[in-house]
Amino acid sequence: MNEYHKFLETKRVVYQSEGIKIDATQIHPMLFPFQQDTVRWSLAKGRVANFLDTGLGKSFCQIEFARLTGERSLIIAPLTVARQTVNEGKKINVPVHYTRSGNDLIDGINITNYEMIEHFNPDDFGCVVLDESSILKGLTGKTRQKLTEMFERTPFRLACTATPAPNDITEIANHAEFLGVMSRTNILSAFFVHDENNWRLKRHAEIPFYRWLASWSISIRKPSDLGYDDKGYILPPLSLESIFVETEYIPEGLLFPIQLGGIQGRFEVRRKTLVERCEYVANMVNDSNEQWLIWCGLNDESDLLSRSIPDAIEVTGGDSTEKKIASIEAFQDGRYRVLISKPSICGFGMNFQNCHNMAFVGLGDSYEIYYQAIRRCYRFGQKHPVSVFIVLSDAEKEIYENVIQKERKATKMSKMLIEYVAEFEKEELGLLERDNWQYEMNAKSGDGWNMLLGDSCERLAEIQDESVGLSVFSPPFQSLYTYSPTERDLGNSQSPDDFYKHFRYIVNE
Repeated sequence: MNEYHKFLETKRVVYQSEGIKIDATQIHPMLFPFQQDTVRWSLAKGRVANFLDTGLGKSFCQIEFARLTGERSLIIAPLTVARQTVNEGKKINVPVHYTRSGNDLIDGINITNYEMIEHFNPDDFGCVVLDESSILKGLTGKTRQKLTEMFERTPFRLACTATPAPNDITEIANHAEFLGVMSRTNILSAFFVHDENNWRLKRHAEIPFYRWLASWSISIRKPSDLGYDDKGYILPPLSLESIFVETEYIPEGLLFPIQLGGIQGRFEVRRKTLVERCEYVANMVNDSNEQWLIWCGLNDESDLLSRSIPDAIEVTGGDSTEKKIASIEAFQDGRYRVLISKPSICGFGMNFQNCHNMAFVGLGDSYEIYYQAIRRCYRFGQKHPVSVFIVLSDAEKEIYENVIQKERKATKMSKMLIEYVAEFEKEELGLLERDNWQYEMNAKSGDGWNMLLGDSCERLAEIQDESVGLSVFSPPFQSLYTYSPTERDLGNSQSPDDFYKHFRYIVNE
C-alpha cells in the first residue's frame, strides 16, 4: 500500500476495535445466536452501544459483556430495574450484586441506580454498563457530563437502550460522547448541516454516517434485521384506541377551547379535566377481571384512581425503594390486578408481560415516554394481544395528534436506520465480507482531447510534466459539500488537518 492509500485508511470514519476477542463457546448457551454475536462483537470493540428493541435480551447481553471482560464491573440502571437485572443474572448463573454505595463491592458484577453514582469511585471498575441509556436525555446536563467524565478512562464501556431515530442527534451524541467515540461538535461537523428545519444529515454524508454508526453500535428491532431467525420474537397484535371524554372545560377568560399553548396550558387542562378522565378509566377497569397497567402524569390522578379501583396497587415517587420493588413484584406475580404509576417511575426497563391491558390517563408530548410505557407490556415474550387505551379530554386532541405525528416520524426513521445500517452491521459481525465503496477508473480520448475518470490525487500524476498551457481549477472546501460516500472525497475530512493533508496530494501535482 503506497503512502496515499495509507493516508486514506486514516480518513475512514469508523470506530476501531479496542477490546478483546472471545470464542462463542465462552458465552452462556441460553443466549440466542444474535445475542451471542452481539456480545462477541461488543467485547471485540470494547466501547459500544447495543440499540436493541424492548424484549430482545439487553439484560443478558450486558451481563455477559461485563462477566467476560474479567473486570470488576458496574451496571448503572433505573431504580426499579436493578433488582430485575439481578434476577436475570440468576437465570444464566451469573451473580449480580445490588449496591447503593461503593463500600460493599464484589469483584464481579455490581449494579446500582443512576441516582447513586456520586457514591462510587470510577477507578474501582474496569467495565461500566449503562442500562436504559436513553435516560441520558432526561438527566440534567451536569449529571450526563459527570457520567462521561467519571468513566472516560474505563477500558470497557457499554450503553444499552432501544433503537434511536437516526436524526435524534441528542441521543446519538450522548452515547458517542459517553463511549469516547466522537464529540457532538465533531458529529455535527462531519455528518450534519443546519437549515431552516434544524439539523439534518448531509445528503451525501448518509452512507459515511451509517457506516460510522455501525462501527460502534448494533441496532436491532428483531433478529431478522441482521439475518437471524425470528422464532420466539414474533409479537402478537397491538390495538391502540384513543378515547376523548367530553368535559365542560373552558380556558379562563374564553368562551370555548382554543390551542393549548405551552406547558402551562397543557398542565391546566390536564388538572381541570382530571375527574372525568379518571372516572372513565376506573369504570373501564372495574368492569374487567383481567390485569391492567394504568399510566398517570399527575399525583392527583394516581391518588384518585387508587381510591376508585379496589384491587389496585399504587407506586409513587415518594415510596421507598423497598416498597416500590415489593409493589411491582406483587403485580408481576398477580397478587394485585391493577398497577397504577407514572411512566417516569415504572416506564423504563420493566417487564410486565404478565399484563396485556393498558390505559393512559392523559398524555404528555414526549413520544419516547409513550413508546417506552407501551413496551412494558408489548414486548417479546408477550403471549396475548395487547390493548392500549389513551383516555384524554376533548380539549386535549392537540397533544394526542402531536404524539401520533412523532410516532409516525420515529417509525419511519427507525426503519430507515435499520435498513441503511444493516449491511454495515453484518460486515462488523463478520456475517458479510467488507464491501467498500466501488472506486472506478476509466479513460476516453478523441480528436484533440483526453478524459480521465478517477481520483485526482492519482490521475493527475499521469499527466506529462510541463504539458499544461491552461488549468481551469475550482478548489474544494473542507466540509462545504460532500460529493460521495468515500474517503477519497476531499469533502469527507473530519478536521482542517485531514483536509490539508489530503489537499497536498493534489497540490503537489
